[in-house]
Amino acid sequence: MSKSTPAIRSVKARAVVVPLRRPLGNAFGVFTTGPLVLIDVETDQGVTGRAYIFAYATLTQKPLVHLVEEIGRELVGKPIVPFDLMAAMDAKFRLLGWQGLVGMAVSGLDMAFWDALGQCAGKTVAELLGGSPKPVKAYDSYGVVDPVKDEKDLRRSLEQGFRGIKIKGGDGDAAKDERVVSGVRALLGPDIALMIDFNQSLDPAEATRRIERLAPYDLTWIEEPVPQENLLGHAKVRATSPTPIQSGENWWFPQGFAEAIAAGACDFIMPDLMKCGGVTGWMRIAGQAEAASIPQSSHLFAEASAHVLAVTPTAHWLEFLDFAGAILADPAKIVDGTLTARGPGLGLEWDEAAVKKYLV
Repeated sequence: MSKSTPAIRSVKARAVVVPLRRPLGNAFGVFTTGPLVLIDVETDQGVTGRAYIFAYATLTQKPLVHLVEEIGRELVGKPIVPFDLMAAMDAKFRLLGWQGLVGMAVSGLDMAFWDALGQCAGKTVAELLGGSPKPVKAYDSYGVVDPVKDEKDLRRSLEQGFRGIKIKGGDGDAAKDERVVSGVRALLGPDIALMIDFNQSLDPAEATRRIERLAPYDLTWIEEPVPQENLLGHAKVRATSPTPIQSGENWWFPQGFAEAIAAGACDFIMPDLMKCGGVTGWMRIAGQAEAASIPQSSHLFAEASAHVLAVTPTAHWLEFLDFAGAILADPAKIVDGTLTARGPGLGLEWDEAAVKKYLV
């Protein structure tokens, strides 16, 4: 270890449940709050690397806190060299498998490691990766919407400069999806990108029918039309779809994307930093996307995603869904429909008063 390489002194995790600015409904239910796990990696150089992960439900928060801290305890004293640490995690969990909560914990730690390195170097993570912070095109991410009841919010998104809006579908029949898409398209006009996310709620035959029905509304993509593990189903839907197929938020680590790309599962990919192996995993996936000429977008974690998209050769869209703003000292800010990476590191600093308020 060189003298300039920080080492891990301690790892701490905390669970918070934060309010959401607007409810997020999908085909399977409604999120009214955001259950997060905050990760702090203290280094021997006096800086603390930070990251957060989304637990999906409060019942998984305590297990995630335990996993992050137990994994971290075994790493105390080790230099923060993310690629080496990821290889060690691969070896540790090879027999168990590291999808699910283990993969989320490992990915969250990786993000915190990169944040610590950036802080120690006085640089953004984008710069550490050989690039520079730059405005990344973002879309505002909604749940299930009603074009009439939600008109005010949708127009506010346009006023913020967003050039893309994503909504959820699959919570009703095809006629409902068409009514909503038709109404939102009419509100947005022809020049704003409109995406719809089915959250894995359809079978291939039904997905094909609905996509054909929605084709006249010029959708930028159809997201996760079928269960994420059904790569052949994705490919079957894609083969006849007049609209590009987007997927990837639920594929695990670079290997999952290699399998999906080989299967011809989608036109676009959108890794989730919490499931793809953090910053380290993302960069390996970005190489695959470049080789296959596949546009690559992000899923959640806008603050960190702005860094990795800045160095992604096929960077497409950044998803803006503000889960962490309530507990950040300086929440992410959209400027003219874009988000620019901030530093040092990932640019994350907790608002400790808010963390204390929402701690569980």
